[in-house]
Amino acid sequence: MEVRGVSSHLPTLCNMRISTAPLFDRHFKKLPRLLQEKAKEREKLFIDNPFHPRLGTHKLHGKRGAEWAYSVDYSYRITFLFLSGGEVLYTDVGTHDELY
Repeated sequence: MEVRGVSSHLPTLCNMRISTAPLFDRHFKKLPRLLQEKAKEREKLFIDNPFHPRLGTHKLHGKRGAEWAYSVDYSYRITFLFLSGGEVLYTDVGTHDELY
């Protein structure tokens, strides 16, 4: 399947491993519990299919051009990097205005 804006040389993610940056961990802990729960549910979708339509996964631009983001809800996003070997690094979480 070809996804617009997605390079065909992205790693196979069937054995995806997600790690988190310290900044992500700090910001995640500050989220309200209900939002944390929603983020965990969205992560399940992400693991199954990083480009699931409900996530709205998109490539970032400018100084964060190496990163991607997906939506937790209308306001909150998780930013991440695709690393080699099916690894993903969550870099941050916050509102659109906080992240961009």
